[in-house]
Amino acid sequence: MTHTPNFSLACMLFDLDGTLLDTAPDLISSLNYALKAEGLQGVSTDHIKPYVSNGAAVMIKHSTAKTITSSQHNKLLELMLDHYEQNIAIKTDYFQGIPAILKKLEEKKIKWGIVTNKRSRFTTPLISSFGLEHRANCIISGDSTPHPKPNPLPLLAACKQSNVIPENCIYIGDACHDIEAGKQAHMKTIVATYGYLKTDDQPDTWGADALIDHPQDLAFWIN
Repeated sequence: MTHTPNFSLACMLFDLDGTLLDTAPDLISSLNYALKAEGLQGVSTDHIKPYVSNGAAVMIKHSTAKTITSSQHNKLLELMLDHYEQNIAIKTDYFQGIPAILKKLEEKKIKWGIVTNKRSRFTTPLISSFGLEHRANCIISGDSTPHPKPNPLPLLAACKQSNVIPENCIYIGDACHDIEAGKQAHMKTIVATYGYLKTDDQPDTWGADALIDHPQDLAFWIN
């Protein structure tokens, strides 16, 4: 991917789960807590990790071979999310290289922010536990706008909050809906292939401007 002549990086926006933070350990731990509480078999990290970026409901759907009723599903979801809210940053950490990238952005006076489909009930305490609420120029959750990603509204709200135009932004995410939202918002888009991709995902067909295997690859864009 090459810089276009009229492109000037004003803001780098990150998806949260699977892009900025490795939240899978705590989410999977909460899923297993819920499954066991309902007398169901727990799941392995390798099996369920690829579904983390698609949300708790999708994680539950892929966690049990047994057919469960909608009321069982709702009970599992409630148990999982309540447990997660109380244990939101036990094993969660930055992906290696992210702190250095955030530092570099701040040194170069380039704005950065977070746009996630995670609801603010979880986003706010999670971001706060890493002390990022005072560093990010914008934090947009799944319930901050009427429609979450792949709708471009959350990304456009982030631009408005950061006082930048979408054409001078880059959005980095690890799911197809991230890239779709970014493209609809007329941003440059980058796939974080180090995130939670499924075995049948084909990120090279998503139409992103670039694919990166490590957060440090973002330094190219900052420089």
